[in-house]
Amino acid sequence: MKLVVAPNALKGSLSPFEAATAIANGARRARPDAEVVEVPIADGGDGTAEVVGKARSADFREASALDPRGRPRRARYAWLEDGTAIIDVATASGLALLTENERSATLATSFGTGQVLRAALEAGAQRVVLGVGGSATVDGGAGVLQALGVRFLDDAGRELPPGGSALARLARIDSSGLTPLARHVPIEVACDVDSALLGEQGAARLFAPQKGGSASDVEDLERALTRLADVVERDFGRDVRTMTSGGAAGGIAAGLHGVLGARLMAGVDWVLDAVGFDQALAGAALCLTAEGQLDSQSLRNKGPWGVARRAAAHGVPVVVLGGSIGADVRTGDFADFTAWFSICQRPVLLEEALTHAATLLEAASEQVVRLFVAAATSAKPEPPESRA
Repeated sequence: MKLVVAPNALKGSLSPFEAATAIANGARRARPDAEVVEVPIADGGDGTAEVVGKARSADFREASALDPRGRPRRARYAWLEDGTAIIDVATASGLALLTENERSATLATSFGTGQVLRAALEAGAQRVVLGVGGSATVDGGAGVLQALGVRFLDDAGRELPPGGSALARLARIDSSGLTPLARHVPIEVACDVDSALLGEQGAARLFAPQKGGSASDVEDLERALTRLADVVERDFGRDVRTMTSGGAAGGIAAGLHGVLGARLMAGVDWVLDAVGFDQALAGAALCLTAEGQLDSQSLRNKGPWGVARRAAAHGVPVVVLGGSIGADVRTGDFADFTAWFSICQRPVLLEEALTHAATLLEAASEQVVRLFVAAATSAKPEPPESRA
């Protein structure tokens, strides 16, 4: 029996690699003779550079960058043999870099991501893939573009300060100082969600609250991003208001497409291709995936949903193990999933669940595989001699 283990990260507790190890350990306990293939995945969010880089034997480099509140740090990115640089927004501009009290959806900047991107370009990158999940920002990518030499100006010709709320005063975008490398090297954005820039499911209204935005902040940011979209269309001729995935990473996806013409792509599909997921599925009897919380946002092209779509196309059943299962999960919405289970065996405090995530995931995996094996065995027809 061949089993494929393809988990996303469980944020706050396990990396995709740690989650894969835990699930594989549980599967082997249930079926010691099984061939268990570990394929850690990402979806354009945290860990994309590590997952693809390790699968493709990449080199890893570092660059100096500022975090979302302007503090210096070092940010790591992957460098493939063909000159492709893979950069995660989360390494320089991630929400995980801030304490809860430091979060500010209106002031956080993506400038540090732009610094890493510029460093990769100056190091000779022939292509850049930017994984845009896990950001602390809602600045429409203004910070990234500022680090590349673009100026965001008000009516008086003054440069706007960092942060998304300042974009409400945007009058003009001056790209005359843009580094020529950003004009000539292909930049692709691996998006972890399919949300648009604006609207109820957009960068401000859907995601700003988890980045420290109050109700009034959300509406201020919606107006600011609307102004950004208006100026981008006027100055660059691209309408980024409703494009699929434009709202990824607080609008970084829309900003880079609007100003640079960067191509947006579904992060999970790009990652699954890069790590050879379809090849790993060949001959598999079952695929196990996981994420921290399975909810309606999982349908917005998150990792397990991408895994399920691919596996369903190959006729391989998929079981999802979640740290928790959202109340908005409905069977009809998740048709490509065979089943899903919470890894928590009883009501438990979040801190305890995060601390013991590996043990819980391993135990849940073992029980799922035992059940799958028992069902497969009972479904086999009896040999003719036993029915005589």
